[in-house]
Amino acid sequence: MIRVVLADDQALLRSAFRVLVDSEADMEVVGEAADGAEAVALVRERGADVVLMDIRMPGTDGLAATREISSDPALSEVKIVILTTFEVDDYVVQSLRAGASGFLGKGAEPGELLTAIRTAAKGEALLSPVATKGLIAKFLAQGGGSGGEGEEDGGAGRAARLASLTGREREVLAQVAAGLSNDEIGERLAVSPLTVKTHVNRTMAKLGARDRAQLVVAAYESGLVRPSGGA
Repeated sequence: MIRVVLADDQALLRSAFRVLVDSEADMEVVGEAADGAEAVALVRERGADVVLMDIRMPGTDGLAATREISSDPALSEVKIVILTTFEVDDYVVQSLRAGASGFLGKGAEPGELLTAIRTAAKGEALLSPVATKGLIAKFLAQGGGSGGEGEEDGGAGRAARLASLTGREREVLAQVAAGLSNDEIGERLAVSPLTVKTHVNRTMAKLGARDRAQLVVAAYESGLVRPSGGA
């Protein structure tokens, strides 16, 4: 059973999400929060697996709550899906850096929301192709992400981290950054999904990434991913 916490300041939207989630046999809503502080408290109290987190909330916003949850070792298994009005907004990149597993537009279809919860619960990144392209554009607009949070070493540090990867790991990282699943990457590179998973895990370890979403951020910040999606 996937335990879900809903964090959004709109009660009507939370109610709609609750009805949808509770209608599924493999998931249940274990709490609702109207702000980030309440969301963090609920996650700690009720042992949530996945948090659907709105960004713009009064008081403690979703970004601060995401950072707090992700930085707590006791909550390392909790996955956060950011809910946004638009697939690419000013907080998405920061949310992924803070530890979110991905994000979903509030206009998504019910089936997409349920898939997002299951995808996050399995530890996979949730980044749509549209959102991925938008993130690339945003990083380019920010100078490739240099000077951002955790990037005080600039281009030299990013280059050093990439240099630790094998050629195949760089290939896999580029495909992950394009939003492809292990099965899709395996098909493109003519290897098994298990082999892809091994490369992904090794790449996460070398780059110090919490999950696939942070691998995507690392790929953008390093310049490995270009506007065309190539490496």
